[in-house]
Amino acid sequence: MENNTHSKAIGYILWIFGFMGAHRFYYGRQITGTIWFFTLGLFFIGWIIDLFLIPSMDRDADQRYTAGRADYTASWILLTFLGIFGIHRFYLEKWITGIIWLLTVGFFGFGLLYDLWTLNGQVSEYNRTKK
Repeated sequence: MENNTHSKAIGYILWIFGFMGAHRFYYGRQITGTIWFFTLGLFFIGWIIDLFLIPSMDRDADQRYTAGRADYTASWILLTFLGIFGIHRFYLEKWITGIIWLLTVGFFGFGLLYDLWTLNGQVSEYNRTKK
């Protein structure tokens, strides 16, 4: 069975906003995602190069993370659009931190930043324990 955890189509959609590092965070490349965020995709040059690197980033993510009940794309969509309310945490059955995020606007924004860095690992851990 193929371990297809991430979507190339979503990767390319996020690439449109990639000068802010969105596609790099999605594929589990937090350090370069942060660099892209602060340098506008390495002054747009790295962003253009990434157009050609997305297939390999997708393959690497598929090999690195565990497929299972929780969907990575759904988790990232929930984090992106509803993260300050902790909806992605409720999706991963993290009820207590979900409530904390809900009541504190994503733990005052710091929890949201933490989740940008760790969401792929959180989903992978959930999928390993909930088979």
